[in-house]
Amino acid sequence: MNRSLSRGDTAVDVVIVGAGLAGLTAARELESAGAAVLVIEAQDRVGGRTMARRVAGTTVELGGQWIGPGQRRIGALARDLGVETFPTHLPGRTVFCEGGRRSEYEEDGEIPFSDPAALREVEEAFGALGKLARGVPADAPWRAKNAAELDGQTLETWKLGHELSSGARFYFDLAVESLYACEPRDVSLLGVLADVASSGSFEGLFEIEASAEEYRFVGGAQEISVRLAEGLEGRVVLDSPARRIVQEGGAVLVESVRASVRAGAVIVTVPPALRGRIEYVPALGPRHDGLSQRMPMGAVIKCHAVYGTPFWRETGLNGRAESDTGPCKVTCDNSFPEDSVGVLTGFILGSDAREWGRRERGEREEAVLECFARYFGEKALDTLGYAETDWGAEVYSRGGYAGVPTPGMLLDHGPALQEPVGRIYWAGAETSSEWSGYMEGAVESGERAAREVLSDLSGVVPRREAPVSDVDDLSQRKLAQGYTHRG
Repeated sequence: MNRSLSRGDTAVDVVIVGAGLAGLTAARELESAGAAVLVIEAQDRVGGRTMARRVAGTTVELGGQWIGPGQRRIGALARDLGVETFPTHLPGRTVFCEGGRRSEYEEDGEIPFSDPAALREVEEAFGALGKLARGVPADAPWRAKNAAELDGQTLETWKLGHELSSGARFYFDLAVESLYACEPRDVSLLGVLADVASSGSFEGLFEIEASAEEYRFVGGAQEISVRLAEGLEGRVVLDSPARRIVQEGGAVLVESVRASVRAGAVIVTVPPALRGRIEYVPALGPRHDGLSQRMPMGAVIKCHAVYGTPFWRETGLNGRAESDTGPCKVTCDNSFPEDSVGVLTGFILGSDAREWGRRERGEREEAVLECFARYFGEKALDTLGYAETDWGAEVYSRGGYAGVPTPGMLLDHGPALQEPVGRIYWAGAETSSEWSGYMEGAVESGERAAREVLSDLSGVVPRREAPVSDVDDLSQRKLAQGYTHRG
């Protein structure tokens, strides 16, 4: 028999809002320290911005999926949970489309711009950004010596200050769209430099991407969250969006659709853009409230086509494409090594995602497959299945890959990313000073928030047990089923 919790039914040490990597990592850390926790999740699954489903008999990754060798926390967590990784590198040529001209280049070859000087221009621009980033502290970019100047302009303004050819501008923009799911005009220069610093990759924007995409997870990245939730033994309540957080008398009351929980503290892990959709009593101050208004999500539609075989490999292609014409300007081979089928994944990004998100799904599918055919040949039109996720249409994400720092946000509101408000603590990929916006950053933020709570509440809040067996029968059944969409 299912039942919804009523106010006062449950008392724990810490409530966590959000069952993505940040929230589940925080819960794991807190429980290991002896605290009683309860995780409240708005969706009918765990995983946050990682999500997998079955299409035509194979797994496709609808959300975040890659990690790199410099991302030690997520790698260690996966190993601890028994989730294996495999290298994403595939030999072969990359397709390059510019100005209506299709060409191919080898992994160690030069990008075949129509204007050969464009490659040098791009490299110099990326190098200049890396040099600027060395003067930005990743954990507090608003303290950079020239923070006001850097945060007072967009990356587009900086780009226009460099005399780049049309080919160089196209490739520069493609790098930005690939990393932020927005255009250079949307993002603060200081925000970009902070991200470069947080990744430790000072050679350019594509260097960040390359160093973060060397491995994938067997079974999909969502499997990490599934196993974290299993370890919490039923302390995850699904289908229960948090509506209201009340601070009173040295404690908090977290009210959600299916649970009202009293605790010593709450960790909120939703993206900054969604923080303001929760009611706070008393209300958040201007710096914290303004953050949610000044860090919108990027726009991305992630599209997958499944084929009988990875046919593009037969002609020496690696499944990657880079194009100045959309809607899918970037693609990759997203097949799993244990499967015989092939998966091509394409990304509709930024303005293209906002435009194509308004159209019918069938029209998008046709346009995506036409892009694939232009890159890899007519066989791309003959699919076993197609799937897509418009992350902007996901009610509890409202975009991807992460929040975009707009000009002026870091200078005036940056500290609010992590700064607690009474008994309210913050986590999530955007709040991390290491690999901000990535799965690695989400894990780091969960660990940090757990430490903050344990430090502040040590000896103050007694450990109280939640009625685990009664918390949420439906949630426990979904946990047993793995939370994933199998269909």
